[in-house]
Amino acid sequence: MIGLQTDHQKRLFYSFDLEDHVPQNHLLRGINQHLDLSNLRQHLAEYYSHTGRPSIDPELMIRMLIIGYSFGIRSERRLCEEVHLNLAYRWFCRLGLEDAVPDHSTFSKNRHGRFRESGAFRWVFDEVVRRCMAAGLVKGEGFAVDASLIEANASHQHSVQPGEHCDWANPEIDTRPVREYLAALDQETIAAAAPRKISLSDPHSRWTAATGGIAFFAYSTNYLIDTAHGVILDVEATPARRTEEVESTKLMVDRVEERFDIKPERLIADTAYGSASMLGWMVEEKAIEPHIPVWDKSERKDGTLERDDFKWNEEADEYRCPAGNALRSEWRPFKNPRKHVTKADTIIYRSSQRDCEACPMKARCCPNTPVRKITRSPHENARDVARQIATTPEYQRSRCERKKVEMLFAHLKSILKLDRLRLRGLSGAADEFTLAATVQNLRRMVKLLAHGPPIDRIGAPA
Repeated sequence: MIGLQTDHQKRLFYSFDLEDHVPQNHLLRGINQHLDLSNLRQHLAEYYSHTGRPSIDPELMIRMLIIGYSFGIRSERRLCEEVHLNLAYRWFCRLGLEDAVPDHSTFSKNRHGRFRESGAFRWVFDEVVRRCMAAGLVKGEGFAVDASLIEANASHQHSVQPGEHCDWANPEIDTRPVREYLAALDQETIAAAAPRKISLSDPHSRWTAATGGIAFFAYSTNYLIDTAHGVILDVEATPARRTEEVESTKLMVDRVEERFDIKPERLIADTAYGSASMLGWMVEEKAIEPHIPVWDKSERKDGTLERDDFKWNEEADEYRCPAGNALRSEWRPFKNPRKHVTKADTIIYRSSQRDCEACPMKARCCPNTPVRKITRSPHENARDVARQIATTPEYQRSRCERKKVEMLFAHLKSILKLDRLRLRGLSGAADEFTLAATVQNLRRMVKLLAHGPPIDRIGAPA
């Protein structure tokens, strides 16, 4: 017969250890092994008062945020509920069964206060990178850089259309993201930005249709990774604008060199990063091999002679056409020397009209103009270096290694569920991108260090 429990008396004593109820192969066990926040309190010491009630432990909040980004829990309210109920989460946060979980509002107060002022998220990210370096996951030979669009938490309807006037002094739109946006601009920049479509809830975001579908407000997360094992060495948030994405590369490379004393031998990127100025910065200033396709719009589509048909003479500072005539940036000396650099950062070399009129190849060279013109960048030597590298087997290998960045972005959106931001403003985007990159590095360590780091293998993110 079925028994019936008749003793309803509560147990006076019980023994319960969270350690026994967390599986040995649980992801959080691996993350906990590689996460060291022992110096976090010292880093934040000056941002806490020495009097009053004890504050919530910052390590507890960081560990809870790591859980949220590891398992795609975007809502901090839901995160608090999950930590309250999940034994593995409590174990990772070092909470007992009877310990209280912080209120969700605590995260917002600390994020906009001491965490952002102290750069706590960046500090955690850097500490994880140092752990990756100590484990031998960073070789520093090749870096890869790329950017990916993330939809902003901005309303399409609550925006200023092109040509519309916006009263930034209106108290109805006086929010933290708006104040942050205005603080970063001067009056001239604000006036120049007026024609663009601007979100009034998150004005730092940019209206873009770069994905080929419906336009949306977005930010860009920029990754700089070590190609050996796909470790993210730096991350930077920018508005969804190509020029700012490319310029962030300089910031990240310099920052990695300053903080970790690492400078790559080669940098891998797509064509968007192959501008003359970027290649010049890499070759002439940083001595880094650009494994990047050259961004070149000089190709002629009318069947006339290409620029490659003209020979460059470095000593004479001139081009020679197939007929042997010279193309120069100046044909007479000036009293005051001129640089001849245009607003487009190019130097124009022209042939002599007298030479072109008598040339039998004029119909193939410049049939519609009196003279032939060739534009040359001041960084053309760096472009030639990139073109030469593109013919090597090492370049082909680099093209394959660049896929590691794209795989990290796919992992970010599909596994970590960061396809749309929850926080607003450029600072909010930076916080989310930094925490997500931190979690990706931690998951990478868990996967690679379980059986030792792989050797020269292109692997998917953990």
